[in-house]
Amino acid sequence: MVIVFVLLALAVLVGGNWYVWRRLFRDTTRAPGAVRRAGAAVVVGGWALAVGALVAERAGAPFWLQRTLGWPGFLWLALCVYLLLAVLAGEAVRPLLTRLPARRRPTADAGTAMASQVSPADGEAGADRSTVTVGPDRAATDPATDPDPAPTPAPAEVSRRLFVSRVVAGAAGAVAVGTVGYGTYGVLRGPRIKRVTVPLAKLPRAAHGYRIAVVSDIHLGPVLGRGFTQGIVDTINAAQPDLVAVVGDLVDGSVRDLGPAAAPLAGLDAPSYFVTGNHEYFSGAAQWVEEVRRLGLVPLENARTELPWFDLAGVNDIAGESEGQGPDFAKALGDRDPARACVLLAHQPVQIHQAVDHGVDLQLSGHTHGGQLWPGNLIAAAANPTVAGLDRYGDTQLYVSRGAGAWGPPTRVGAPSDITMIQLASTHA
Repeated sequence: MVIVFVLLALAVLVGGNWYVWRRLFRDTTRAPGAVRRAGAAVVVGGWALAVGALVAERAGAPFWLQRTLGWPGFLWLALCVYLLLAVLAGEAVRPLLTRLPARRRPTADAGTAMASQVSPADGEAGADRSTVTVGPDRAATDPATDPDPAPTPAPAEVSRRLFVSRVVAGAAGAVAVGTVGYGTYGVLRGPRIKRVTVPLAKLPRAAHGYRIAVVSDIHLGPVLGRGFTQGIVDTINAAQPDLVAVVGDLVDGSVRDLGPAAAPLAGLDAPSYFVTGNHEYFSGAAQWVEEVRRLGLVPLENARTELPWFDLAGVNDIAGESEGQGPDFAKALGDRDPARACVLLAHQPVQIHQAVDHGVDLQLSGHTHGGQLWPGNLIAAAANPTVAGLDRYGDTQLYVSRGAGAWGPPTRVGAPSDITMIQLASTHA
């Protein structure tokens, strides 16, 4: 079954890239040549960089190699998505452009294509009236008398199709490059503060207005580094939250490579807590738990802390199950006072069902990126109960952040990055 799936995925990948190459390069040129070969080299080379970037990151290749491959390889992935979508959209426009009335132009040069007129006076004996002079030393058979005329080429029609193909290809390329460029700018600019008010029935009146800065999916790695982290820290500190919750997928790499990139987290002013995401387990979750502890954050590994007005708990990510470090809701929540409000940090939204069973009032999650690259939100919706925003499951509320960074392409389309300022509201206030 796995082999069938892999073969199907490869067939779709190869077919999609051949289609893009055909529309952008083959259909926009008159004959095989340098342009078509260059287009094939760009497509094949781009995918070689993309695969190299993914393999280098996951295999823990030398960090300089990860950085060298990361930018071009990951950006190519995003560009391919929107080239394909733009070219597909162009199929709806192509027939309309082809059918537009063409401007009529002379089809022959008056200086070299003057037809000789044969008058009755010229019809002397032996004259063949089926022959018409077309030009110097050239003759053509009259179609009216030729029983089997040869098909004549239509250069005007060929030229028109070529023109339409070039217009559609140019527009598709411009749209794809513009979309990826703007989406990349949005990520590199840094996340903006999003404010959400969440009422909790068990929250005492004294805690009304308590603010939690939720930051998830920073994804420090070969593309997003120390400067990006510093921008996040500055944004959070400027908002002056009462508490910071880092809900997983902080990094894509080892402490050795990314320790300096994460170092600015030590500058967070408010008390800060951390739970693991699935990507921490790709690069050594234990070492990162110790590193964030050294930076001043409190890891909640299936643990709970009792704050003055509510309980704050955290569970490990589901990916930790492969290492015997999966989520343990009973350990984190089993012996708590159910009369107190409880806020749970859990990386993946699918953990909401266990949270409901344990009487959690509010779960804070990330993981989905809001889809990151439209229409990725449709795929994310198929795998998660909530893709982004605030939702309710029984007596438990779930808030899913779109995340502060990006995985793979440093690009977001239709899912802008954010740091969410959750303001808790007491229903007694």
